Amino acid sequence: MSFNVTSIKTSSDGAWQGENPLNNAFPLLIIQTVLILLISRFIAFFLKPLRQPKVVAEIVGGIVLGPSALGRNKEFMQMIFPSWSTPVLESVASIGLLFFLFLVGLELDLSSIHRSGKRAFGIAVAGISLPFLFGAAITFLLRKAIDGADRVGYGQCLMFMGVSLSITAFPVLARILAELKLLTTQIGETAMVAAAFNDVAAWILLAIAIAIAGGAHKSPLISIWVLISGIAFVSFMLIIVRPAMSWVAQRAAPGHDIMDEAYICLTLAGVMLSGFMTDLIGIHAIFGAFVFGLTIPKGGEFARRLIKRIEDFVSGLLLPLYFASSGLKTDVAKIHGIEAWGLLALVISAACAGKILGTFVVAMMCMIPVRESLTLGVLMNTKGLVELIVLNIGKEKKVRCFMSNTSRQDKFRDQF
Repeated sequence: MSFNVTSIKTSSDGAWQGENPLNNAFPLLIIQTVLILLISRFIAFFLKPLRQPKVVAEIVGGIVLGPSALGRNKEFMQMIFPSWSTPVLESVASIGLLFFLFLVGLELDLSSIHRSGKRAFGIAVAGISLPFLFGAAITFLLRKAIDGADRVGYGQCLMFMGVSLSITAFPVLARILAELKLLTTQIGETAMVAAAFNDVAAWILLAIAIAIAGGAHKSPLISIWVLISGIAFVSFMLIIVRPAMSWVAQRAAPGHDIMDEAYICLTLAGVMLSGFMTDLIGIHAIFGAFVFGLTIPKGGEFARRLIKRIEDFVSGLLLPLYFASSGLKTDVAKIHGIEAWGLLALVISAACAGKILGTFVVAMMCMIPVRESLTLGVLMNTKGLVELIVLNIGKEKKVRCFMSNTSRQDKFRDQF
């Protein structure tokens, strides 16, 4: 059955009037949420002895529900996860991610950036440079191995592959560190700051790749404007908004319930507005929420009340939707043949080796012990939804690296 988006209703008239609730957005969202929570918690139970974070179970749960497993049944997929419902599910899930990154910024003390800034910057540069070089080498090999690849510009291929391999999954890393109680440790702070530097640089490089792919009507100087706007946004938040939020935290004292509610609502609106501003700049909405979280005074009563009101709802209900959506987009069955599996193994090996080796070497140069340096390398190698965001942006912006037509590009994206 096909649906016109404009004809989709939020709620149904009920089964007694002969209407299927699953043909409407909100009832279907309820069923999707319940299924994702049940499947992810069931998998988390079996992964608990292996000490795997919940985010792994949530991604695996999405794969189980997606076209790789249960979704191979077309009737199930069309009934529970029809294509028209995807924007609704992802929009609700993205709100959860936005507030989770706000909580991460709320718990991360700005003084840690001063303590770890120089070292984290060096680690971030190494964590980008080596995988980017590996990506350039893989681009050369892929252009030789795939028919028609040599008819596409080498520059956009190199930039797109380099960004895909060098980026760190900032929200996934934050979730893992939070669950393992490492977020406020020295190694956790270093990893988070390095990942933030890494991802800001990756989004700028992605803007360059999109500009190169867009042709003459899109200026490559757009990346400079993205960088300048991003710096201006962070400066505004730390110079203007941070003192304002300190004043709000002082005014929201216990016993002033009416004012307290007003200030909390103002803060929640600030999270959304900050996310909108960074999305407007062209970086990603999650970084606006993260930076806004940094502006909240740490350790005070106001911060504790914010965490108490937001954390359980976001982490327990909304975040599983976001990470499960990654698995819902994954179809392992589309990888066919020895050559495809070999290329996939090559890309994965290069991405992991570049991240771990580059981070490890620079961490050792910064006099970090061997075990902690290796741990940092593994943490910086966190992959996940951000890479999928990059791939989807590349597809939406027509960054065609290896295929001479859209259908072949889609096939390659599905495989890799």
